[in-house]
Amino acid sequence: MKKSETAECSGVSMELSVKNKKKGSGARLWMRMNKLGQSEVIECDKSTIVKRLGVPARALRLMLSPYFSHSSTVLARERAMIVNLEFIKAIVTAEEILLLEPLRKEVIPFVDQLRLQFPLRSPRRMDGAGQLVIRDTEHLTPRGQSDAVEVFQAELPFEFQILEIALELVCTSLESSVADLERVAYPMLDELARNVSTKNLERVRSTKSNLTRLLARVQMVRDEIEHLLDDNEDMSHLYLTRKLGQHQQSEALIGSMASNNTVGTSSLQRFSSVRSGSVAAGSYSNGKDVEDLEMLLEAYFMQLDGTRNKILSVREYIDDTEDYVNIQLDNQRNELIQLQLILTIAAFAIAVGTLIAGCFGMNTPCQLYDIDGVFNTFVGALMAFCVVIFFLLLAYARWKNLIGS
Repeated sequence: MKKSETAECSGVSMELSVKNKKKGSGARLWMRMNKLGQSEVIECDKSTIVKRLGVPARALRLMLSPYFSHSSTVLARERAMIVNLEFIKAIVTAEEILLLEPLRKEVIPFVDQLRLQFPLRSPRRMDGAGQLVIRDTEHLTPRGQSDAVEVFQAELPFEFQILEIALELVCTSLESSVADLERVAYPMLDELARNVSTKNLERVRSTKSNLTRLLARVQMVRDEIEHLLDDNEDMSHLYLTRKLGQHQQSEALIGSMASNNTVGTSSLQRFSSVRSGSVAAGSYSNGKDVEDLEMLLEAYFMQLDGTRNKILSVREYIDDTEDYVNIQLDNQRNELIQLQLILTIAAFAIAVGTLIAGCFGMNTPCQLYDIDGVFNTFVGALMAFCVVIFFLLLAYARWKNLIGS
């Protein structure tokens, strides 16, 4: 690390940064790792990151602002790529990565995967005595060691390897969440179909809320990848290694021409401006050749699409269960209405008999009172009359399809 960078961002170990060092005003914890696997935990504020990487301050808002903490974006800038996918918030250049909050529980697997992907490799250098030593951030190898340092060769550029690791962990995390949801949802829905109770309905309501939030998370990541796949120009901007190589070639040509005395200053300036334009145009023309990135994004897009389909299947099962429960409740409601109608018919028939009995119970002269044994006959006939009225009204209700047969 350069002295100027060390003055701006003091590197500390993970243990000391948590136990002994307090955060300054607006400072956040970052982990820096380069292509050689050398890593350190530093503490920087927003202005330091802007000066260090040349990233616009408004681009950092997507990572640092709590309003955009749950958004999923992959943005390309002149020298860096902003990766904000779920719990992974990082700034990637062609040579290094700055990872925000590396000590979080969700981010630790990403850090471990980075260490596996980029094992520690240090360039050879000579010490003061002229002996060959290999510098290691965790341990030092013996001096005079003749083993060659392993040279890492990857098919994908450094920034795409980081992006691939991030997408893999995010997709794996989302799939794990969907699998946990499926294990809980299906037995719960089957239990609700067997027994409609307040407890089961509350559990299904909570599961449905979790499913909606999970679907929104998957949809955001999927939409971001789809947006990149639909725009070749955006994908071309993500080729940071290519742009860095073109910039270095341009500077080398300008430097070689500046050392030549036959080229004047004015012509050198004109060549510099023309060369810069040609490099920019070349980056766009080469940006059309984005097969590597396109294949990478398509693979994870299909994986996210499959995860989204699983969530939609669970939601469809929930909707079917809700429809089934509603049918059950409607059927029970219809049965209650039919029972109420039958009881109303019975009450009406009894009311008719009560009315007749009440009329004869008045203190009015009647010849029937003088007949012996008329009471039993009258009561029997009145009850039979009430029963006949009940069955007649019941038959009428069934004829009108008010009561099921």
